[in-house]
Amino acid sequence: MKLPEAFKDKMLKLLGDSEYNELMAALKDQRQYGLRVNTLKVGLEEFAGMSPFRLEAVPWTDDGSYISAEDAPGRHPYYHAGLYYVQEPSAMLPGKVLDAEPGDRVLDICAAPGGKSVQVAAAMKGKGLLFANDINAERVKALVKNVELCGIRNAVVLNESPEKLAKSFEGYFDRILIDAPCSGEGMFRKDEAAAKSWESFKCERCTKLQEPILHYADLMLKPGGTLVYSTCTFSPEEDEQMIVGFMREHPGYELVEIPKIAGIEGGRLQWAAVNDASDSDYGGRHGRREDRNVADGNGLNEDGILTANYDEYSALSRTARLWPHRLRGEGHFVAKLVKSGTRRRPDINSVGDTLAEKAEMEIGIKVRTVPASEEVVPYEKLPAAFDEFVKANMTYFPDGVFMIKGHNLYQLPEPPPLLAGLRTAKFGWFLGSFEGHRFEPSHSLVTALDKKAFLRTIDLKADSREVNSYLKGETLMIEGEKGLTAVCVDGKTLGWAKQTGDMLKNMYPKGWRRLS
Repeated sequence: MKLPEAFKDKMLKLLGDSEYNELMAALKDQRQYGLRVNTLKVGLEEFAGMSPFRLEAVPWTDDGSYISAEDAPGRHPYYHAGLYYVQEPSAMLPGKVLDAEPGDRVLDICAAPGGKSVQVAAAMKGKGLLFANDINAERVKALVKNVELCGIRNAVVLNESPEKLAKSFEGYFDRILIDAPCSGEGMFRKDEAAAKSWESFKCERCTKLQEPILHYADLMLKPGGTLVYSTCTFSPEEDEQMIVGFMREHPGYELVEIPKIAGIEGGRLQWAAVNDASDSDYGGRHGRREDRNVADGNGLNEDGILTANYDEYSALSRTARLWPHRLRGEGHFVAKLVKSGTRRRPDINSVGDTLAEKAEMEIGIKVRTVPASEEVVPYEKLPAAFDEFVKANMTYFPDGVFMIKGHNLYQLPEPPPLLAGLRTAKFGWFLGSFEGHRFEPSHSLVTALDKKAFLRTIDLKADSREVNSYLKGETLMIEGEKGLTAVCVDGKTLGWAKQTGDMLKNMYPKGWRRLS
């Protein structure tokens, strides 16, 4: 891997000779591989007993493990059953420190491809509302797939800008996660293309994206709420300096200590000096004159290391840096902040005038209060075809509120706010579609429930020829009771099939099938 010369020069100035050499040596080593158990579908002890891989615990999260590069976890049937999510180990920290709880209203504002949303959803245990958003329409497709693959029943998937979201969700969320677009220096070992594209996506371009995301997140977070900001880059401009700038413009925030375990370090106080002298529409990093001078070079020691250390920066030690030369991970920066005020659930139709007035003053737009909820349909008023489907194929159906969008049926644990005017890729747990007088169940209906929910099941072994054939979309020659059947692998739901005599007709989604 060839690293950009400008990146190496910058790291040398920031780190000094000794630590720079440690970082360069680490970037030549093999990358780290990991998976995180999806506890919505399998318990931690249960998975440890059935795992086909040798698992070694990731210290900063109880559901993550290191695995070998040779394991190929994305090809195993358990992956297709949503039992785990393949994720780089240091990327497991932001979702963990968000500390989402059942019943929360949570926004993952830059969510694709969905790894952190899956982690947050598991912590919520199907209760509350998770809004997984990404501005990129192509990346949202992967986000929707991973939400469905992992059996998440309380997620709305959006494809909107932070500004548009702020107009609809002012003061609504208990917790917001920002895994910000960044220059990706912590991706260099994982993806050589990240190193090649660094010149195009270096920090100056990224900070212009990060500042407004933080600003609009503040508008959407309720008093007492938690904000977690993370990047996968080493750049101080996108990390320590971004947090300093945000907290100056939004003084009602306090940094929360992230435990320093297993090689995790705190933010570097000497890197906090703000180095952007230009004004910003969002406040951000334009700082004090003496700070700019330090970052322009007047505060460098003989090794070229920034040495400014103002008292106001001391709280940055509560943030976390994960370095590839200090621990087994590719690299991350994480900051956890709590907004001043008392956390309480607002009335869904109003969050008060004070925050709306503040938003109008800050960004020059009228931010409306959180609107009335989407119209829900009581179970007894749903088309009869759904009740007929449940009685013919299921032992029970979980409680929740139902919504009909066109011909499609969705469920959530509670009514979501009105989503009109927002690009919505998924209105909740997609149950299926009404086609004439029939109800056609979705793939996500079966993957989100335990096998006990279905009247007819067939259980295949993970190492069997049959499960491989099923994942390829092939018909299986297996006898069973006629009717719709939930196909499982070692007791975990995998998809639908239709039993007719001695044949099991495959209903696994065509776009998800294995090619070999």
